[in-house]
Amino acid sequence: MSPRVLVDWTRCDGHGLCAALLPEQVTLDEWGFPVVGDDLTERQARQLAQACPALALRVLPALDRSGRS
Repeated sequence: MSPRVLVDWTRCDGHGLCAALLPEQVTLDEWGFPVVGDDLTERQARQLAQACPALALRVLPALDRSGRS
């Protein structure tokens, strides 16, 4: 199962570095904010979180089939 990436909308400034880093996994909405795919590897998720200048991305554990982490 893939880890989840949580976007803190109060911190995100819409720089778009996450989409530039992994364009196949992250798109930007009409306001320039990230829409993160749900099939990231652990490494990709950590890369996104570490690249964010606003520290707006957090990596959360994957959910199991019952919806628990």
